[in-house]
Amino acid sequence: MGGSVREEDAVEAVEAVETGRVRQMWHLLEPLHALLYYSPEAFGEAAALGYDTTERWPAYFAWRAAPLGAAGPDRVAAAFHSFSPAMVARYVPAAWETAEPAEVLAGRLRAVDRTYRALLGDLVDRPEFAGAAALARRAADAAVASSGPVTSGLVRADVAVAPGSGSVSPGSVGRPLAAANAGLPWPEAPHLVLWQAATILREHRGDGHVAALVAASLDPVEALVSFAAVGAAPEPVFAGRGWSPAEWTAARERLGARGLVDPEGAATEAGRALRAEVERRTDELAAAPWAALGPDDTARLADLLGGPWLAAIGSGLLPSENTLGIGKV
Repeated sequence: MGGSVREEDAVEAVEAVETGRVRQMWHLLEPLHALLYYSPEAFGEAAALGYDTTERWPAYFAWRAAPLGAAGPDRVAAAFHSFSPAMVARYVPAAWETAEPAEVLAGRLRAVDRTYRALLGDLVDRPEFAGAAALARRAADAAVASSGPVTSGLVRADVAVAPGSGSVSPGSVGRPLAAANAGLPWPEAPHLVLWQAATILREHRGDGHVAALVAASLDPVEALVSFAAVGAAPEPVFAGRGWSPAEWTAARERLGARGLVDPEGAATEAGRALRAEVERRTDELAAAPWAALGPDDTARLADLLGGPWLAAIGSGLLPSENTLGIGKV
């Protein structure tokens, strides 16, 4: 397939860095990104832009989709993958009727600035924080600048080009959300650099995860049902993705016909093996940034992220159970 990357590129990246370390870096960075969707400071900035903040989704779709430009619901649903298209259509393109993407992007940096300063205090101005930001930026730059790994036998996703960038780097092929975020200007403040790097890296991993799910022949709702079936989170946690009970049941029946779940909805041995393969392949596809950063600097970044990670986890802002399965996979 044109633009895909050789399998040996993925193998070389994985051999250069332990997959356990790849997953650890995701676990450390994801909470630092996700604060945007839960902090009172972020809700305040969303309200100032005109979004309804009585629920989290109007701001969520605006914050996360804005790097794609004024994208329509089909494109956003394809990039986000796990959300019901009907749910996406409730918030997109209405998000761009409330505020232009450029306004949203400026607002989300203000939201992150206020959130980090409220949560971390003077830590954001310390040299070690600047060191973490510099290392994370190097990894993020490598995520979209390198030529591997991207797809290699997986279905290629839509390629996003950030407004004004005019081109797509080899490493961004098949990575629509990573590419869109990487196409944005880097902020100057170290704590905002860290957040933007965390965002690029988590979207890079997420784009690869979608590719792994497609390769496993799991459609969006089947992906959630199969993940719940292995105990990643209780089924009600996944209700926020907008799938109806009928759609959930139909997906479970399809998985049952493939021998992946039992009549009660629990994963069979084959179902657990398939999900384990998806997670393994996701780690492989997320390895390139950490291979580029190198083991010593990756370990250094992990150490530097410990304090901010503890603050984010201990803030009480983030849900203890989530659809990503952090802490469960």
